[in-house]
Amino acid sequence: MDISNISVNTQSSIRIDSSKIIYVDPLDIGQEVHDADYIFITHDHYDHMSMPDILKIMNEKTVFVIPASIEARIKKGTSCDNVIRVEPGKRYETDGLLFETVPAYNRLKPFHPKRAGWVGYIINLDDTRIYIAGDTDATHEAENVKCDIAMVPIGGTYTMNYKEAAALINKINSMYAIPTHYGSLVGDKLDGERFMQLVDKNINVVIKL
Repeated sequence: MDISNISVNTQSSIRIDSSKIIYVDPLDIGQEVHDADYIFITHDHYDHMSMPDILKIMNEKTVFVIPASIEARIKKGTSCDNVIRVEPGKRYETDGLLFETVPAYNRLKPFHPKRAGWVGYIINLDDTRIYIAGDTDATHEAENVKCDIAMVPIGGTYTMNYKEAAALINKINSMYAIPTHYGSLVGDKLDGERFMQLVDKNINVVIKL
């Protein structure tokens, strides 16, 4: 399985360069490229829904996939009507692209309440299921995800820490695990290596931050 087409810019700013160019939570985009076919947003915190960065990658044909609660902000900031509103725990298809939403929330911390309706995504590309968890704890819904590649936050404070994320990955038992959301705003730069040491050896951990 080739994962060279997946890059992590910073935090949870992800780009997948496949038959379609997909961005998830774009942040700290260097130059204007306007090449996004799809922009997936997990929730509206500033490090996940950054309007200046969205404007650098979107074009007139870009489709936004967003939680319903942030539709008005996206339309106001981009003047774009190509919007797919999503809810947690649903399946969607658009122009041959299949994806699912997974609830993303904190169990005890107040930063990402379940009632907000924020999400992670499972994107199906070339029969490969890519789970991009968003800002979440190790929830029951996350533990039951079936995927080939899992991209999970490990920085702690607002999400799982690296120990909790490793335990989650061992339950999911994906072929690949890519840690995100650490080393800049939260978490230590070495958390990726610490995470790797705790993940079962049959799972390939790839560091992209």
